[in-house]
Amino acid sequence: MPLAPLVAPGPPLSPDELARYARHLTLPGVGPEGQRRIRNAKVLLVGAGGLGAPILQYLVAAGLGELTVIDDDRVESSNLQRQVIHREADVGLTKVDSAVQAARRLDAGARITPIRGQLTPDNALELFAAHDLVIDGTDNFATRYLSNDAAELSGTPLVWGTIFQFSGQVSVFTPGHGPMLRDLFPEMPDADSVPSCAEGGVFGALCGVVGATMATEALKLICGVGEPLIGRLWCYDAAAAHTMTLELETDPDREPVRELGEYHQVCAAPPATVQELEVSELAAVQAGATVQLVDVRESWEREVVAIPGSIHVPLDRVLAEGWAALPDAPEGRVTVLVCKTGARSQRAASALLAADAQATVLNLAGGTLRWASEVRGKVLDY
Repeated sequence: MPLAPLVAPGPPLSPDELARYARHLTLPGVGPEGQRRIRNAKVLLVGAGGLGAPILQYLVAAGLGELTVIDDDRVESSNLQRQVIHREADVGLTKVDSAVQAARRLDAGARITPIRGQLTPDNALELFAAHDLVIDGTDNFATRYLSNDAAELSGTPLVWGTIFQFSGQVSVFTPGHGPMLRDLFPEMPDADSVPSCAEGGVFGALCGVVGATMATEALKLICGVGEPLIGRLWCYDAAAAHTMTLELETDPDREPVRELGEYHQVCAAPPATVQELEVSELAAVQAGATVQLVDVRESWEREVVAIPGSIHVPLDRVLAEGWAALPDAPEGRVTVLVCKTGARSQRAASALLAADAQATVLNLAGGTLRWASEVRGKVLDY
């Protein structure tokens, strides 16, 4: 559905701006007035990763007035495959500092505010109210639902997107103008119900397609041009080169959001039924003859780093076959599960305990990355 422009026009464009944004000025529906709206807009970008990277590039290149970027992470080498604003030289920097540098490379006069931290119930409403539009480029359910609820409470339009493996989705949630996220999915799913991008992977160039689509939706809202994805879910399958758009409806029986909740619970610590084993304790445990150390990563990951004495059983096999996937039966044995950081091995351990609650199953905290750092003195990332 077409909407009125979200942002009022700013001051007249300077001669330099007229030259720089000439291709917008001749564009039907944008023109000089639309470009003045873009120059007058304030946008909050949540996340400076795979989706945040192309969003930032296209918004800054378009001449956005003010951009605030919030992220609490640092650049790692494994980010470089898809997070195109970060370079090899940026590894170790905070992502927001790297984002500022990337924005200034595009436009030395870009007005960009970095916030090193997370979006939380304590700061979300204030941040949303201070901006014309919010774009959620994060990769976890907790922040997505927090963003949705803060948008509904503050009346701030929200551009939403998600990616996984070869697929991506984009929608626009505008309070009072169509459905919100909770109309589609009233409750947050369990934290381990969908694998993370680290576990399932993501096709690098997919981030560019989905992120650029999100930036496009933001600029359409700002200028009041075209039909934003309000009440629609745009779906892209990169593997099949296929797109489709689903119609969404508001749930008339849904209770409106009245306050922000406890979103961190979806990312809570592992259940108490799975005991964590510290890396410093592993050698002593391995000294026992009845211990099996099971690495549930993929084969190529073991070529990067593998703990001596570990046996390889991929997570998919553990989840599908349970104890039958392991070479030794659980009776009288201690089974230690390990992966890259402890997330996948946590799922494997939970599955094994669900099949035999009396078995002794431990999860190596921090996984092979922490083991490499503490035992080998080598900081790795892949």
